[in-house]
Amino acid sequence: MTATLGVELNRATIVTPKSRPAIVRAEQVVKTYDTGKARFDALKSVSLDILPGEVVGVMGPSGCGKTTLLNCLSGLDDVSSGRVFIEGQDLSTMNDNTRTDYRARRMGFIFQVYNLLPVLSAVENVELPLLVSGTRPKVAREKAMAALANVGLDRWAKHRPAELSGGQRQRVTIARSLVNDPAIVWADEPTGALDSKTAGEIIELMLELNRSQGLTIVIVTHDHSVGASCQRIVQMRDGEIVSQ
Repeated sequence: MTATLGVELNRATIVTPKSRPAIVRAEQVVKTYDTGKARFDALKSVSLDILPGEVVGVMGPSGCGKTTLLNCLSGLDDVSSGRVFIEGQDLSTMNDNTRTDYRARRMGFIFQVYNLLPVLSAVENVELPLLVSGTRPKVAREKAMAALANVGLDRWAKHRPAELSGGQRQRVTIARSLVNDPAIVWADEPTGALDSKTAGEIIELMLELNRSQGLTIVIVTHDHSVGASCQRIVQMRDGEIVSQ
């Protein structure tokens, strides 16, 4: 047992990936920003495989390219060169609409900033992605309530974000990321705005989702306690992976 963020986490109970093709594959990915006056390589020929069911932490000093890597792997940003495959599909072959639709159907996102709409209740925030993608309102509400129950917040479904604690708001964000039954969840500093006790509860919740659902999770974090909870650490420095 390893004590992490005040929560006892049993590494042995985390899902172990099977011998299956990588769910995420990056091949020699370069991301270059050009300001017109200078060029900066945020990612430098990064190659990486992530297997189904893995919990992978991406760590490194501020500015090393962690969030850029997450954005490129998930298709939020285009790569300058190289290729990214998700579930065997080359993101570079998709147009913007196809890629956006693919993210909506197969990916979930958790950010440090909750990005919840303040005028909507918890259940309305969770069901919104489904409604936008054309799911019937009754079905969207049922799925949203199930997702909230999955994170222990079904009793708070009608409360707006201002009526919830930071930990509760992050649970709503997690529920929203799960409502479309994604193949992979991307988390960028998911505990950065939380106290250590609440952060431990959020990480334990994410690990439980990995154990119970075989969910693939990639966590960008600067917190070594969060990293210690992951099965594998991808260490970055200056736009490159220096160890795994």
